[in-house]
Amino acid sequence: MKQDLSISLLISSGNGPAECTQAVAGVLQLMQDEAETIGLDLDVSATRSKHGVKSAVIVVHGAGGDGFAKHWCGAIRWRSKSTIRPHHKRANWFVGVFQLTHRAVATTTVQPVDVVFESFRAGGPGGQHQNTTDSAVRATHRPTGLTAVAREMRSQHSNKSLALERLQILVNAQAAADYEAQKSDQNQLHTTLERGNPIRSFRGATFREERCR
Repeated sequence: MKQDLSISLLISSGNGPAECTQAVAGVLQLMQDEAETIGLDLDVSATRSKHGVKSAVIVVHGAGGDGFAKHWCGAIRWRSKSTIRPHHKRANWFVGVFQLTHRAVATTTVQPVDVVFESFRAGGPGGQHQNTTDSAVRATHRPTGLTAVAREMRSQHSNKSLALERLQILVNAQAAADYEAQKSDQNQLHTTLERGNPIRSFRGATFREERCR
C-alpha cells in the first residue's frame, strides 16, 4: 500500500469570546466543503462548546494536502453581527489555523479490537468503482469516539487497513494538540492569533469570502 500523505491542523478560537467558537464552526465547515470539492479526505476531532466549536483538530489526506494547509494556515477573520449578544457592536471575530508538529508525545495505540468498521458506498472523485461498490470504510475508535474514513482504494480490505492507519494519525494529532494546550506556556498556539492581520476573511451570515484589506 502506498504511504498515506497527511497533514494535521489545529483550528482554534484562542481566548476569544463565544462568538469566536461560532467562527471556528463556520471555518471548519468551509474547510470540509473545500476538501470535498478538491477530492481530499479530512478527518476531524472537534471540542464543542455551547455556541459552537472551541477548537478542532483535522487531518488532511491526499497529495494536495500541503497546498490546502498553506491556503488556510494563519489568522482568519469572520465578519458577522453577534447572535449571542445582539446589541454588541463588534462584528469581527478571529480564529487561527495552525499546522501541528507531531513530537514525541505519549499517545494511545489504536488496537483493531477497539475499532468498529462500517462499509459504505463511496462518492466523489476516485473512479467508477466508487459508485458501484460498498468499498469505502469508516473506522470508529470506541475509547475516544474518533472516526476516520478511507475510500480511495479499490478493495474494502485495503480501505480498512488505510482507515485504521488514518485513525492512528488522528489520535496522534489530538494528542499533539492536547500537549500544546497543557505545556507551561499552554497558550502558545491559542494566543498567537494576529487579530489585526488576517490572511482570509469571511462574512459569516453568507459564508462569502471577502478581500482582506
